[in-house]
Amino acid sequence: METEEIVNKVAQSGLITLDIKDFYPKGERIIYDLAQNLFQGLILKEKDFRQFLKEHDWSLYKNKNIAIICSADAIVPTWAYMLLAVHLEPYANYFVFGDLETLEIELFKKKLSKINITEYEGKRIVIKGCSDMPIPTYVYVEITRLLKPYVQSLMFGEPCSTVPLYKKTK
Repeated sequence: METEEIVNKVAQSGLITLDIKDFYPKGERIIYDLAQNLFQGLILKEKDFRQFLKEHDWSLYKNKNIAIICSADAIVPTWAYMLLAVHLEPYANYFVFGDLETLEIELFKKKLSKINITEYEGKRIVIKGCSDMPIPTYVYVEITRLLKPYVQSLMFGEPCSTVPLYKKTK
């Protein structure tokens, strides 16, 4: 009985699979809610806030990624967020003003800005579609924006089942 050799057509296709989770920024994500510093949940007292900033153990934020928010319906002066940033900066890995989704997007922006896009020049790229990590849609749009000027073709999904997105005309 003759055995027929199984040919992996996907491997021979020259497709490069880009898994977005490979770009997933490491580090714990946390929220710093300025509402905890409000007097009676309504106003920020400068003197009390400065005292808190002075006495707080900022090392708790070492190497963490922080989303700075204020969940209370209060008017918080801009300088309060700026003072908070001054105190977080020596410890935090990264911080932003905004919710966890904003933080996630900014972390990915930072990571994607370091990609050497020219290494994909003239290549056929598949952006992997399934991930076991929470990847914001922003990241898929951004990687498309970055790659399109350089690649021969761009697809989404898995190499065995892709959705064509772009093909350079000859």
